[in-house]
Amino acid sequence: MPKNPNIKKVLVIGSGPIVIGQAAEFDYAGTQACRSLKEEGIEVVLVNSNPATIMTDKDIADEVYIEPLTVKALEQIILKEKPDSILPTLGGQAGLNLAMEIAETGFLDEHNVKLIGTTALTIKKAEDRLMFKETMEKIGEPCAASLVVNDVESGEAFAAKIGYPVVLRPAYTLGGSGGGIAHNVTELREILENGLRLSRVGEVLVERCIAGWKEIEYEVMRDSNGNCITVCNMENIDPVGVHTGDSIVVAPSQTLSDKEYQMLRTSALNIIDELGITGGCNVQYALNPDSFEYCVIEVNPRVSRSSALASKATGYPIAKVAAKIALGYTLDEIKNAITGKTYASFEPALDYCVVKIPRLPFDKFIKAKRTLTTQMKATGEVMSICTNFEGGLMKALRSLEQHVDCLVNDEYINMTDEEVVEQLAVVDDRRIFVVAEAIRRGVTYDKIHEITMIDEWFIDKIAILVEMEQKLKKADKLDKELLKEAKRLEFPDTVIARFTGKTEEEIRDMRYEWGITAAFKMVDTCAAEFASETPYYYSCFDSINEVEDNTKKKKIMVLGSGPIRIGQGIEFDYCSVHSVWALEEEGYETIIVNNNPETVSTDFDIANKLYFEPLTPEDVENIVRLEKPDGAVVQFGGQTAIKLTEALLKMGVKILGTSAENVDAAEDRELFDEILERCCIPRPSGKTVFTTEEALVAAKELGYPVLVRPSYVLGGQGMQIAVSDDDIKEYMAVINRYHQDHPILVDKYLMGKEVEVDAVCDGEDILIPGIMEHVERAGIHSGDSISVYPAQSISEKIQKVIVDYTRKLARSLHVIGLINIQFIVYQDEVFVIEVNPRSSRTVPYISKVTGIPIVDLASKVILGAKVSDFGYGTGLAKKSDYLAIKMPVFSFEKLRGAEISLGPEMKSTGECLGISKSFDEALYKAFLGAGVDLPKHKKMILTVKDSDKLEAVDIAKRFKKLGYEIFATRNTARVLNDHGVLAIPVNRINEEAPTLMDLLLEHQIDLVIDTPTYGDKLKDGFLIRRTAIETGVNCLTSLDTAAALLTSLENSDTEHLSVVDIATISKEMYGDMK
Repeated sequence: MPKNPNIKKVLVIGSGPIVIGQAAEFDYAGTQACRSLKEEGIEVVLVNSNPATIMTDKDIADEVYIEPLTVKALEQIILKEKPDSILPTLGGQAGLNLAMEIAETGFLDEHNVKLIGTTALTIKKAEDRLMFKETMEKIGEPCAASLVVNDVESGEAFAAKIGYPVVLRPAYTLGGSGGGIAHNVTELREILENGLRLSRVGEVLVERCIAGWKEIEYEVMRDSNGNCITVCNMENIDPVGVHTGDSIVVAPSQTLSDKEYQMLRTSALNIIDELGITGGCNVQYALNPDSFEYCVIEVNPRVSRSSALASKATGYPIAKVAAKIALGYTLDEIKNAITGKTYASFEPALDYCVVKIPRLPFDKFIKAKRTLTTQMKATGEVMSICTNFEGGLMKALRSLEQHVDCLVNDEYINMTDEEVVEQLAVVDDRRIFVVAEAIRRGVTYDKIHEITMIDEWFIDKIAILVEMEQKLKKADKLDKELLKEAKRLEFPDTVIARFTGKTEEEIRDMRYEWGITAAFKMVDTCAAEFASETPYYYSCFDSINEVEDNTKKKKIMVLGSGPIRIGQGIEFDYCSVHSVWALEEEGYETIIVNNNPETVSTDFDIANKLYFEPLTPEDVENIVRLEKPDGAVVQFGGQTAIKLTEALLKMGVKILGTSAENVDAAEDRELFDEILERCCIPRPSGKTVFTTEEALVAAKELGYPVLVRPSYVLGGQGMQIAVSDDDIKEYMAVINRYHQDHPILVDKYLMGKEVEVDAVCDGEDILIPGIMEHVERAGIHSGDSISVYPAQSISEKIQKVIVDYTRKLARSLHVIGLINIQFIVYQDEVFVIEVNPRSSRTVPYISKVTGIPIVDLASKVILGAKVSDFGYGTGLAKKSDYLAIKMPVFSFEKLRGAEISLGPEMKSTGECLGISKSFDEALYKAFLGAGVDLPKHKKMILTVKDSDKLEAVDIAKRFKKLGYEIFATRNTARVLNDHGVLAIPVNRINEEAPTLMDLLLEHQIDLVIDTPTYGDKLKDGFLIRRTAIETGVNCLTSLDTAAALLTSLENSDTEHLSVVDIATISKEMYGDMK
C-alpha cells in the first residue's frame, strides 16, 4: 500500500549520549531515517540529548530539540510541536523505553499521537521477558529453559532446579547492562540484585546457560503486507557467552551448512511474522555445534547495533527502508538507493567477507577487569571488507589503532606450553592472539576447540595466518609467489619487512616491481547481478580494479577518525561529514576514507566515493596511487588523521589547511616555547624528558604538584598529576610500556579556572564563536568537565586577553582552518596550556549553540575564503541569548574495577546538553540528561581528603538546607560537626560493621561525594566509589561538580521546563544566511 496520508509530522526519538552498549550506530540509523522521511515531504521533529552527533544538526530535521530524554521533556515538545506520530525504533533502547513510558501514561492517546513503525504490543512481546517466552512457545520456537523473577529468592530456587551455570538478563536494558553468567549462588546473588535494580520494570530472566554454542544473528525486514526478507546473517567467532557487541563478528556466516542457514532463516521470518514487526528487526540464535538443535536468544524489535553493521556490510540501507515502511510503504514499492534499479524486496547476496572487531577501552582503564561476558564493554568497533576471511581479520586488526598489526603478541612468547593452554580458557579481548600462539606451539585444533568452543573453521584460518608468518621468517629469499600470497592474506609491508629482515621500503619496491598492488572492488549488494550506482569500495590483492575515474572535478580526500574510543568520539565524525558537505558545495569531488561501521561518514551517500579501509600509511597510499587526489584534509579526523600527515606528504599529497610544520610546532615543546616567547604569552613552566631519572630531576626543580604526559596524544592518554617521587616512578613505567618516539612533558600544575576556545582562522583574521568555561578546576580533562557557554565568571578584561592571545597564536602558527586552545586563568593572569591546530570535541556543541557552522566555514577557509567574507564578523562573535551546559556522561558501571575518580586523563564516553535562557534551568536539564535525577531518599555520604575539608563545610550546609541527612567518615564528620553542620559518623570499610559499604548496599543513598586522596593505600575510597557506581548511586569526585549540582537543585522549577528548538538559533542571531 502507498504512503499513509494521515502522517504529516513525525517526532523521532534519538538515543541520547554515547555510552558503552549504545554508541553511534543509533545516530547513524536516526540520521539516515530523518533524511529518508524528509525526502517524502514529512515534517520531522527530533529530540535527542546528545550535542556531539550530526543527528542533532539543523540540516537533519526541521525542528531539533537537544533536551533530556525524559517523559516530562517529551510532553512539553509534543504540546509545542503537535506531531501526529512518533517513530521510536531508531533511538536504540533509550528511545524504545521512553516511547513505552509515555505510551503507558495515556498522554499519547489524549493528544492523538500514534506510535508508527511498531506498536506498543509488539515492543512488549519482544522486550517483556515473559510475553516473549509465551510468544515463542506459541509458534513452537525453542528458547532456553528460563523463568522471570522479581526477587532474589525465586531466582535462587529456580537456579537450583535447572543447575548452574545460569545466565541472567534484566528486562528493558541495553548492552546486557546488569546481566551476566553466574556459576554459583554467591555470584547469582550479586548479579541478580544489581540486575533487578537496573531493569525498568524490576524483572530479570534466569535461564539455562548455553555458553559454547555458536551465536548467529539474522537481520530481517518486514512490511505491513507481511513481505519479509533477510538482509544479512552474521556469525560471532566467540561462542554464546560473550556479548555480540564484544565479539569478533563475520558476515555472512562462514561455518553454517545450507540446511542450518535455511532452518534459521525460516525461523527468523516466522518470528517477525508472529510479532507483527514493521521495519527492521534483529534475531539472535544459539546453535548447537554438534546437532541441529537451536534456541532463540533474543529479538530486538528495532534498529540495533547489528543493523548498522549489516547495512555497511551489504550496502542495504536498513534505517532508510525502515522509515519508509513506517510511513506505510511496502518493500516492493521502495527502490534500493544503492543500485537505483532493484527494489528493497530483493535480498542482498555477498561475494566478499566482512569482519568486525570491537574497540575495547582497556588501554584507558589499565586496572579494569578484562574478561568478556554477557555485559558489553566495547566503546566502538571497526569493520573491514576483503575477499577472504584471513585478509579481513588482518585489515580489521590494524584498523583498531592499538599498536597491533598482526597476530603476534609479545605477552605470550615467554609462557610455557602449559601456560598457553591454560590461558586459552580465559575469555578476554586478547584470546585470538592466544589461539594463534597455541597453534605456533603445535596444540591440536581439537584441543583448542574443546577449550574455547571456537569453530575449527576459524581455528584453521588463524593457522593459515600463523603458517604465513613462519614461511616469511624461514624464507632465505622472498620470492614473488610468497610475497603475492602474503599480500593476498593482507600482511602489511611493515610486518613482512619485520619477518624477513628487510625494510618497509624494500618490500614496497619489490611489490611495485612485480606488479603486486592493491585492487579496489565495489561493495555490491547483489553479487554483481545488477550494477551498483554508489561508489563504495574495498581493497584486495587478487583481483581486477573496479574504480572508474570519470570526474572532471578536482578531488579532495577527507580522512576519517576511525573507531570510537574514549577521547576520540563521534564529534570528529560530525566534523568529517560537515567538511565533506561543504567541499562538495564548493564544487569538489570528495573521497572519504574510514573504517567505522557505526558512523554517518561511512554512509553510502555522504561523499562521492567511500573507501572502507584501515587508516594506516600503506592502506591510504594504495588509494592515493589510484585516485591521485588534489589535496587531503586531516584536521577533522582527530589524532588518527593528524598522525597520517607526514606519510601523506611523502606520497606527494598536498595537505590542505594548516601545514604539517605548524602542526608540529604546536606539539613540539621547544618550537612552541619560542612562539610563546615571541608573542609574550605565559605558560606554566615545564621540561621535556625521556627517562624516569630526568623526570625526577625536573619535578624537583619545578616543585610538586606536576603534570606528566606524553606528547602527541588525544584525550589526555597517559596524563597524570604527580605529587611525589613515587608517583613519577609509577606513571613513567606506565607511559614507557610502549616505545616513545616523542619526549615526555613534565609541567608545573596550576590550580586555576580552565577556559577553552575554538576558532576559525584564515592566516590573518579569526572568528571565535564563543568562550567556554569549565566548572571543575584545572586538572580534570576538558572532555570530563562540565562546560558552560558563554563563560560566566570571566571579566571583560580577561576575555579581551583571551581573544588577543588566540589571534596571536593562530597567526604565529599560520593556522588555516580550525584551532582549539585551552587556557588557565590563575590569579587574574591568563596562561596557555594546550594548542591544537585541528577540530576538537567541543566543535559540534559550540556550533549548535551559537548558530555558527564553524566546520563549514573552516572548510571554505581551507579552500581560500576569508573569515571576513562570511558575515559573522571577526574576533569574538556576539553572545547567544541562550546558555548551554555540556555535561559529560560516563560508562563506569560497565567496567568492573575501573577507577572512576576524574583527573587529567579522559574517561567519559559521551555527553549531553542543557540549553535554556536561564543558567539554573540549563544546569538542571544537563544533570537530568546525564541521568542525575534527585532528590529521592535525601540521604548522602560525604568523605573528603584533608585539603578539601573546610570547603566541604559550605557544601554540606547547602545540602542540609535541602533537607539531606549526611553520613560521613569520622574525620570529615568531626570537621562538619565542629562547624555546626550535623553529620553522622560512620565506620570506614575495614572497620567493624555498620560501615559505609553497608549503608550503600541498603539502597537508601542518593549521592556520594568522595574526593580521592593521592596514593590511597587503603583503597578505601576506591571501594566506596566502585560500590556506589555498581549500586546505581551518583558519585562525584570533585567539590566543584557538587557545588554545580547544588545550584541546580536549589533553583530548579522541575514542573515547567522550557524546551528550545536549536534549528532556529542561527536565524534568530544572523537572519537567513546562505
